Amino acid sequence: MRRLLALVLAVLATSMTVHPAHAAADGTLTVTSASVPAGSDIRFGYATSRPNATNWVGLYSDPGNGPVNQTYVGPSTKWVYATSADGTGTLPTAGLAPGNYKLFFLYKDGYTWLAQPVALRITGNGTPRFPASAFTLRNAKVGSAYSATVGGLVQGDTTGLTFTKTSGPAWASVSSSGAVTGTPTSAGDAVVGIRATTASGTAGATVTIRVQSGALVPQFRALSWNLWHGGTQVANGLEKQLKFLLERDVDVVGIQENEGSAAQALASALGWSYFQNSDVAVLSRYPITGTTPTVAGSAVAAKIDLGARSLRLWSAHLGYTPYGPYDACFGRMSVQQLLNRESSSGRTGQINAVITAMSADLAASATTPVLLTGDFNAPSHLDWTPATSRCGYGSVPWPTSTAPAGAGLVDSYRQANPNPSTHPGNTWSPVFKTFTGGYGYNSRTGEPEPQDRIDFIHYKGPLTVVSSEALWEGTPSQSNPSANAWTSDHAAVLTVFRMN
Repeated sequence: MRRLLALVLAVLATSMTVHPAHAAADGTLTVTSASVPAGSDIRFGYATSRPNATNWVGLYSDPGNGPVNQTYVGPSTKWVYATSADGTGTLPTAGLAPGNYKLFFLYKDGYTWLAQPVALRITGNGTPRFPASAFTLRNAKVGSAYSATVGGLVQGDTTGLTFTKTSGPAWASVSSSGAVTGTPTSAGDAVVGIRATTASGTAGATVTIRVQSGALVPQFRALSWNLWHGGTQVANGLEKQLKFLLERDVDVVGIQENEGSAAQALASALGWSYFQNSDVAVLSRYPITGTTPTVAGSAVAAKIDLGARSLRLWSAHLGYTPYGPYDACFGRMSVQQLLNRESSSGRTGQINAVITAMSADLAASATTPVLLTGDFNAPSHLDWTPATSRCGYGSVPWPTSTAPAGAGLVDSYRQANPNPSTHPGNTWSPVFKTFTGGYGYNSRTGEPEPQDRIDFIHYKGPLTVVSSEALWEGTPSQSNPSANAWTSDHAAVLTVFRMN
């Protein structure tokens, strides 16, 4: 929804295109220390035979958005100009998650290397901790080899990190690196105690493994989640994201506002699978066995192995402006004008292109269920009805919801909660309750933000919806979002499905 920053980044990416051919990276870039405590400055030195007032040094997570091929992939986490033929500089680490990073010395507001990049690590501070003290790992099957990991989850100071098993069934082993392995001997919940030990102390967690004698995944929990610029708008965003996923026992996620590498970072910490482009991604507790690259600039898909049956999961992020509820509630446009504006936004074309790209999956959905998740940046025709009279309107056939319905997809939230008057399911926005301007309606700044349901999980195939909800953590603040427990400006949608 709030894509203004993304638009600025896109403009910057265009303006920073390197026109000359790449010259040799003949300069130097050094760091005072390859290990920097979180909250301390990175101190670096540089030299180049091509000084320029717009040469710059950028910090990127590793793996992440770094310009490894000397081309733009995604935004840096921190950056500063380095304009002289030689000199020194600093970059702050405040707000950055502990982990591996790379520092790049780059030419003239572009992405040509002036020196070889330098690897460094930001170390956590404080005693070690798991994001959640009790959580569930992927399911296991009686008599089949099992493997999962907790090795990437520990936060804080991870110097000398090792893991040990403190309790649990004999078949389950925990390696020093955090791998949980073994061959289950009986069905039921296997509860394993794990201790993480570092130079700064210890942390404990209890993990549950659901051991199945029948289908590996008889039920799964699917999430659609706009991350709000990858979770970077909130302090300790990665740890808070991990806590949410673990405590909500999520299995598969359709991600929007991936910022190039957020899904990768989450997958690395969780030991999960992922598939991503710069803006959308699929994240899965279970293996991804096939992928579909970007469709209409707005969606990707992945095939997920759930044991006896696979799942096809699409994640889409449609255009954000003009925004229909503003045109309706502020502009008082006619229904036809609203539909015309939907078309001009690009959303109508995008959803139709995505549905067309899904045609083979939809045709095969009787054996391989299909999910279409996403931030559609538009409401549902199931919510704008004479009974709800949103902003005084009766029926509005918003194209981004009628198109999936016309293709046989079912809105899981509205199926579980059929009355939009009692269960509106609004996902925009738990943070922004007051309109902050823009979109051609600056005169309405300070008025209540129109609340609506613009994030969805649609499905087709042999699935039963057990429950569906729009959810977030804590009481998000609009005035100080960095301190929020919730890392997004959207609510997430969580639907529990049972396999038929």
